[in-house]
This record gives sequence, C-alpha cells and structure tokens, in this order.
Amino acid sequence: MTGSSGARVALRTEGVSVLIDIADGQLPSITHWGADLGEVSEEDFAALVTADLTPNATNLVDAMPHLAVLPEHWTGWVGRPGISGSREGRDWSPRFTYTRITVDGEEIGSADTRLALVNAGQATVVVEAEDTSAALALSITIQLTAGGLLRSRAQVTNTGSESYTINDLVLAYPVPANAREILDFAGRWGKERTPQRSELVTGIHLREGRRGRTGADAATLLHLGTPGFGFAAGEIWSVHTGWSGNHIHYAERLSTGEQVLGGGELLLPGEVRLAQGESYQSPWVYGSYGNGLDVVARRFHAFLRARDSHPSTERPVTLNVWEAVYFDHDTDRLVDLAERAAALGVERYVLDDGWFGARRNDRAGLGDWTVSKDVWPDGLHPLVDKVTGLGMEFGLWFEPEMVNPDSDVARAHPEWIMSTGNRMPVLSRSQQVLNIGIPECYTYIRDAMMAILDEYDIGYIKWDHNRDLIDAGTAPDGRPGVHEQTLAFYRLVDELKAAHPGLEIESCSSGGARVDLGVLERTDRVWVSDCIDPLDRQQMNRWTTQLVPPEMMGSHIASGRSHTTGRVHDLAFRAASAVFGHLGIEWDLAEATDDELSQLRDWIAFYKAERALLLGGDLVRIDFPDPTISAHGVVAHDQSRGIYEIASIGRSEAVSVGRLRLPGLDPTRRYQVTPVLPGGAPHGMQAPPWWHLGEGIEQADTTSSAVGPKEAAGAVFTGAALASAGLRAPGLWPDQAVVLRVDSVDLAGTGS
Repeated sequence: MTGSSGARVALRTEGVSVLIDIADGQLPSITHWGADLGEVSEEDFAALVTADLTPNATNLVDAMPHLAVLPEHWTGWVGRPGISGSREGRDWSPRFTYTRITVDGEEIGSADTRLALVNAGQATVVVEAEDTSAALALSITIQLTAGGLLRSRAQVTNTGSESYTINDLVLAYPVPANAREILDFAGRWGKERTPQRSELVTGIHLREGRRGRTGADAATLLHLGTPGFGFAAGEIWSVHTGWSGNHIHYAERLSTGEQVLGGGELLLPGEVRLAQGESYQSPWVYGSYGNGLDVVARRFHAFLRARDSHPSTERPVTLNVWEAVYFDHDTDRLVDLAERAAALGVERYVLDDGWFGARRNDRAGLGDWTVSKDVWPDGLHPLVDKVTGLGMEFGLWFEPEMVNPDSDVARAHPEWIMSTGNRMPVLSRSQQVLNIGIPECYTYIRDAMMAILDEYDIGYIKWDHNRDLIDAGTAPDGRPGVHEQTLAFYRLVDELKAAHPGLEIESCSSGGARVDLGVLERTDRVWVSDCIDPLDRQQMNRWTTQLVPPEMMGSHIASGRSHTTGRVHDLAFRAASAVFGHLGIEWDLAEATDDELSQLRDWIAFYKAERALLLGGDLVRIDFPDPTISAHGVVAHDQSRGIYEIASIGRSEAVSVGRLRLPGLDPTRRYQVTPVLPGGAPHGMQAPPWWHLGEGIEQADTTSSAVGPKEAAGAVFTGAALASAGLRAPGLWPDQAVVLRVDSVDLAGTGS
C-alpha cells in the first residue's frame, strides 16, 4: 500500500461485514457487503481489493471503472450515475476528490494521509469531497447500524456563483453475481404489499414512485438473492429508500457483470435548484443482508427497536369507530360504543373522520380543523371525558395535508392548493392537496392542530393522507413542490410531538400507502391497509413485517362481513389473523352477539397476556410448499418461548397437508407445544392425536363455533425435532386458523 493515501474501514456487527475502500482521492467504494469476515488485517483487505479488480477486455476503458457508493460517470461507469445535474448544461459529469475522512467524528484520513486500515465495528463513516472545476462539494455518510443494517446518504453543496440544478442523486451497493432473483412488491388500495418475483437480466429493474407519497403499489423493499431464496434460506441483499415522497429503487446488471442495488429520491424537473452555498441532502438508503428473508426483516426490526423513541410492546388495544359509524357522529351511540369497548378490555378509543367543520360526508369540510358545532354543540368534551373516565386513551383522526374545494380554507386561500399550469389538478375523493410547503399554509395547519391538542386530552392521532399528489406545484409559478411538501410533513410531525410529549401518531394513507422508514422515524404505527378482511390481511401482514416490526403494524378485528370485500369470516379467524400485530377493533359492537362478545373478550385477554412476546419477539415465517397454508410466529430472543399461527387460506388437493415445521427454537431444548383456542375451536377443525385433547373433551363440532376446548394438553418435542421433522397440522376448513404456544420445559424463562 506504499504510495497510496486515504483509508480503509472495516465495519462489522450482528453477522455482517462492510469493507469500505477510500483510496487515492476517489469516492468510497464497498469491497465487501455480506457475511461477517471476522477481524480483517491490512493484508487481507488489500487482497480483497485486488481480488475485485476486473481484467481488461476488448472495447472497454483501459482502467476498469471504480464503482463508488455514488457511482461516477467519469470513471467509465456506464450504468446509472449517482449524480445527475448541471448549470444549464455545464458541470454535468463531476469528478470528486475526497478531502477528509472521519469515523465517528474522528479524522482518520485525507488526501495526504497514508492508506491504513481502521477496524471500527458498528460506526459512522463520513467522506467529504469536492470538484473545484464543477464548483461542487459532496459529503457521503455510511453507517453500519444496530441490527446490522447498512445505510448511507449524500449531500451536495453548490460552491459556485451560478445555480446548480440537481436532477438525480442515488446511492448504490454492489451485489455479487450469484444473486439473480428479484423480489419486490406491488399492490393497490386494499391489497398492499403483494410480492412479485422476477429474474435480474442485463439492464435495469427500475421502480419509480411518482405518487407524491410512498404508494400502495410501492416496491417497499427491493431484494436480490440467490435463486429460490425463502424465509429461512438463501443469501439475500435488499435495499429500501427511507423517503415518504417520490422515490426510486433499482437493481442493475451491466454487460461487464457488475450488479448493484440502489435508491434515492425521485426529483421532478427543476425541483431542486441550489444557489451558491445551498445544499441538497438525499434520504437514507438502507441495505439489509441475510440468509433468508426473516434475517433481512429482523435487521430492520432491530434497527427500529434500538431507538430511544420506539414504542414499547405494551401496545394498547385500540377501538377505531370508522367502520362502526362512518360519518354518523351521534353522541349517544358513540358513548355506548365506548362503554361496550371498555367492558371488553379496550384501552384506546379513536374518533375517526367527521368531527369537524361541514364534514358530514367526504365531499366537504376537509381542511377546516374546528369542532363542528352542529354535531358537537358542547365540543368533544362529553365524549373525551367519557372515554378517559372509562380508563381509555382518546385518539382523533386528522388529514392535515388535504382539503375539499368545498371548505372555508379552500375558498379563502385557493393559492394554497398544490397546482400547476394555471389549472386545478384532477379531483380524487373530492379533494385536493394543501401545500404545507408554503409557510403561511403550514402555520395555519399547525396552529389548528395545536389548538385541538391543547384543548382536549388526546394521546393519539390517526394521520390520514387519502390521495396522490398530481400536478403538485407551488403558486404562483407552479414549480414542483413534492420535495418541500414531504419535508414540511416531517417538520409538522416533529413539532406536534415536541409540543406534546407522549403523543402517538399513526401513519394512515388510504390505508398502507405511506409505509417507509422516513415516516417510521417519526410515527409510532402504520395502518397496513383499509382492508381488514382477514384473508387478505394474512398476505398483507405477512409481507408488511418484511420492513415493519409487529408492534408498529395496526392490525384490527373487523365485523363479520368485510366492508371492503364482502366476505364473511368467523371471529376466530379474524382474531387469530390480527393478534400478531398492534391489536385493535373496527366493528359496531352493538351488533355483536353475546357469544361473539365473549369470544372477543377471550382474544383480547390472550393478546394482553402475550403481547410482550407477540410484539417483541423475533419474526419467524414458515416456508411451506402447500399454498393453502400460511404459517408464521414469533420466538423470544432467549428462545424460551414461541407463539405460532397456522392458517388455512384455501382448500388443498390433499386430505392432510402433512407435517409443518416450527423453526426458530433452540435445537437442544425441549418444548411443550400447546394449542391455544381463545373463544373455542374453529368450525370443522380436526385435531391431530398429538394434541391429546384429554378425557371428556370431544372433537370440535363441525357445525358450531362455540364448542371445543380452549386449550388442549399438547405434547413435548425437542427444538431440533420441531424445526426438522415438524408436527402434523390440524385439519382446518378454509379461512380458519389455530394458535400454538410453545414453552421450554428445560429452563424457566419468559423472555421476549
């Protein structure tokens, strides 16, 4: 390494190594991102750098491109460049040279420093660089975080006298050639996070989000792995852009064999123009590596759970009144609903849309954030006082970024509506978007929300966002405003929470259309979907946990007939599908039978008794060849306990689906596996012999849901046997589920 300058940094934690090469003036490149390599010496690092060098080939540049975290066009890299911008066509291909390198704030290298190795463990690396010819300065931050997540972001500063327009700023991570299968997500309203797989071929797999919010059809996570990877096996590299506005995820394979995963913000034309001294900072781009999708997911969970602001696993059982009353805000009915909820053990009561202005339907009043005197002549005090007097927390619905044209605020300030081209954007849900990037509009919304929070005892906000941002310009010239709108949303959340410590906020956006790490940094929960049909939620909850830990995932028990699909499901299936998230109810309890209320009470009691494990354990999703079975669970960090669910989501061609493996436990320990059936056995269930139902307990009646054991004796197995041999699943009719509790019988412990 004699004659070279810069630094080499080896980061490692939680089974992951990241080797960063910053040498000879060039931007940082990642020599290795993947399995832990152990302690790396200078010689080992140098050998790996050499091993990664590409041989010269015909018709290519003489020196093969140096692939930086911010790929540079000048090196000969013909893939997607990290930066795209210009000064009216000039300075569009900058060549950056680093000037300073720090690890956790301590300078370790510069252009004059001898190349040396720093073993830093879990740390933050910052590389500062400049191109004096293009008059641009650059800062790249790379972190290896709690849980073993790799994340990075870049900041560009204009040091020249003329303005500089940023068109694109994306970051990229190298991925080895054996990773050739793509998994990302699609979806629509009411059916978010639908998985889709494809092969990575030469070219670019590009997912652009142009909705001004994350979107129900967002990629969410873009995975690249060895073909056939599943929940428990296969090397996988994934990327996520932590941004709640327009965004990019991409995977690219070049004809030279290089492969990258990358992402960043999608900027609209002319959206970011930097005057002298001004900067643009990209969102964080996250990378997660692991063997199996569960390991990839757990890294995101561990990162979020390591935050001081992360909510505890004591998530309160929540009742939201939307599907019970919609816009019919009758005080007596809502008070009755509160009393019924409290009697069941509900701990939070949320009043949804319809409490303000002229909001008697979804066509008027949105944006007028004052309590309606017509519906609430005494304000919300009678209901709030009743709810809190019953020992529940009160929550309230807002949609701060939206407005009905038929509203006082829209009539007074039409210039606050996002638009361009001297026209109004197309209507969606009879509403437009308020431009909170305009300071006066931001102040109006903030002050109106603060006034409500100051007057009433409110501990929770359901924050909705029910339309895409189309023609989202800023008056008077109509220049694009999505970037500033997204930053203003973040600032508004931060201000409200700073002024009201302990306030929790849920991100709801037509259901699950704003689910990303940008919003999760600031909120306490996301609404997975407006569809609470438990059959659809089996899929949506299963894949939402690829990014979101269960304690941040709103998961409700709805009425018997789904309001979005029309399907009818037994309470046992609705509840079993909901308890593996932040449990809630969205149901007119006045219509529930006494038997249903008894079952619901049992399920709530089960959730409360087990929520520390249900919401704090390690995620386990089970690969099973029969697509009619969906199985998953959570296991305590010390492997002392686990809770699993087996759900039948269709009719198999086989009479019995066979043995089902329960992975994630300690193979050397013995476990009591106990079927737990709050409210009784599902319709049509046929228990396998290992359940040991016991004398006097009959097989479940196929015609009644109110019979059968609430708990069978079960049996004892080793962790190795459960993971490798498995146990016979019960016979279940479609759209039924059972829960299994697994407890170590060797060592005492109730770890979570």
